[in-house]
Amino acid sequence: MPTQEILTSARPDADTASSNTATSQTAVSNSAHSNTAHSNTAHSADGASGLQRTLSDLVQTSHRLTRLAAHVSGNTESPATWRTISVLQSFGAMRLGELATRSRVSQPTMTKLVRNLVEREWVKRIADTDDARAWQIASTRKGEAALQQWRDTIATALVPLFEDITDDEAEVLRRAVDIISSRERLTDAASAALLDGAAR
Repeated sequence: MPTQEILTSARPDADTASSNTATSQTAVSNSAHSNTAHSNTAHSADGASGLQRTLSDLVQTSHRLTRLAAHVSGNTESPATWRTISVLQSFGAMRLGELATRSRVSQPTMTKLVRNLVEREWVKRIADTDDARAWQIASTRKGEAALQQWRDTIATALVPLFEDITDDEAEVLRRAVDIISSRERLTDAASAALLDGAAR
């Protein structure tokens, strides 16, 4: 067979081999990308799971710490009292129903609570500018002063538990507070928007 014919007959085999090699390389590349994506998803899931556990621990520890501080300080005031004044201080005057929702108590409970706080001059009723028949509840300077005093008392009661931590550990606590506060502000803003939308 002439040399030219031999070369010509050999080309298809070479082209096929080249095509098979390219196909194999593409398959390996796709497999690598798939494995990488799967690995990233697994890491993401593990990260989310770890964050969830951390947040769960944070909530539980915060509740225990608050109860412990209240016990050590000897303060017998209902937590709902401080939560109510804090809500009014943060968001301003509002109707009783909204206040009950934000303070996470029933409306009858809030009615009784507000009555007691009005008698102590910690909150006050003011006219609702949007409805002459309705009232809004607002905090007073006396109530806000009482709230701040309670917070200072709680903090003082906790100092012995943390007075031996290092400066670096104290900075970690400060940073954690900043992070939580920033998330809380976002949540408060979202909650306010939802409540305003529901009211309309």
